[in-house]
Amino acid sequence: MPSRTVYTHGFHASVLRSHTWRTAENSAAYLLPHLRAGADVLDIGCGPGTITADLAERVGPGRVTAADVSEEVLEQARRTAADRGLANVDFTVADVHALDFPDDSFDVVHAHQVLQHVTDPVQALREMRRVCRPGGVVAARDSDYQAMTWYPHNRPLEEWRDLYRAVAAANGGEPDAGRTLLSWARRAGFTEIEPSASTWCYATPGERAWWSEMWAERMTASAIARQAVEQGRADDEALRRIAAGWRGWGAAEDGWFAVLHGEILCRA
Repeated sequence: MPSRTVYTHGFHASVLRSHTWRTAENSAAYLLPHLRAGADVLDIGCGPGTITADLAERVGPGRVTAADVSEEVLEQARRTAADRGLANVDFTVADVHALDFPDDSFDVVHAHQVLQHVTDPVQALREMRRVCRPGGVVAARDSDYQAMTWYPHNRPLEEWRDLYRAVAAANGGEPDAGRTLLSWARRAGFTEIEPSASTWCYATPGERAWWSEMWAERMTASAIARQAVEQGRADDEALRRIAAGWRGWGAAEDGWFAVLHGEILCRA
């Protein structure tokens, strides 16, 4: 695993349940109009590969290279592609700070929820630009934890947000990356940048049950729970209280939760 990247969420089953929900439509809609058949795509931080597979379906016969820091999660991405009958996807372990590809290798370089976790997002964007062909597109989308909002008021969720932001920052990341993507892209040397924003919203009974239970489990069983304890920021009792708060929010008939994402489309 690259030494300069600490993935705060880890790869616990509760995390991967969230990641496998993601599609190109709900997580990369801003990029879809810029895809074309025959394009070569690099998908950085591909995780279990559901977005990757959607991209591959859209650009075939072009190829998609799925890259991640974890060989373990790449195995799941391979299964995702195989289950969907896709033969135009390659897989590789990669560090976005130093990509092992020649200059001008891809038409599209995409990263979803990646730059918030890396130590040097500006260098990461420089590398994404380097491997993108002239006239191609570098695309990134990241959430903004400070901007997440919900109803009804729930003090344990306030604790959750403060705790997550502190742990992620201690790991060298920027949990509020969504708002800084445009600034990072400018510092990386891009001059043609299309910034935008979009949201995920969880408000139906099914959505609330899924989102709340996923986070409740993360806060007691995933890497974020272990890191919070190791960093001295929470104990098991606090984590159980936060998990109970998530379940309480999920049971609220008028519960509503919104996740804000910043987005950038940069012309190489």
